[in-house]
Amino acid sequence: MPKVILYMAVSLNGMIAKENDDTSWVSKEEWECYSQAARNAGNLIVGHRTYDLMNEEGEFSELPDVKVITIAHDSFETVSPGHAVVGSPEEALAMCSDQHEVIVAGGGIMNAAFLQKNLVDEIYIDVAPIIFGKGIKLLNGDDFTLNLKLLGVTHISDNEVQLHYQVIK
Repeated sequence: MPKVILYMAVSLNGMIAKENDDTSWVSKEEWECYSQAARNAGNLIVGHRTYDLMNEEGEFSELPDVKVITIAHDSFETVSPGHAVVGSPEEALAMCSDQHEVIVAGGGIMNAAFLQKNLVDEIYIDVAPIIFGKGIKLLNGDDFTLNLKLLGVTHISDNEVQLHYQVIK
């Protein structure tokens, strides 16, 4: 089974996007770290809304060889033959069973689903120097608790840090 890594950029108060799905506050340096992680792993698991937003922003053009798996309630036509749609976190992981690492990257409902099912091994959180009151939370789901062990802190830029945690199972 591959190592499952949750990778997200967040505001200081734990939001992954503004209320209108705006992620323009994410820096070029953070995007490069995120996209490099997906390219290194060769895969990316996202929710349907995140897939649509990444498509609208043209972000898949920077991930041409990355297998993108979308978890959605209903099937839909993907923009590339290298993309797939499945119905659950378990199905997505089954499609990546031959991979060394799997990158799980949003949105809040999907992030929580992976964590609630104890499917995540490590978490990378890139903390941006911004706070906004309304938005999409990093985790949006039922109440649960996970214990983490800090593995490292890296400076992405003068104002941003990356926190790397191991999920204690």
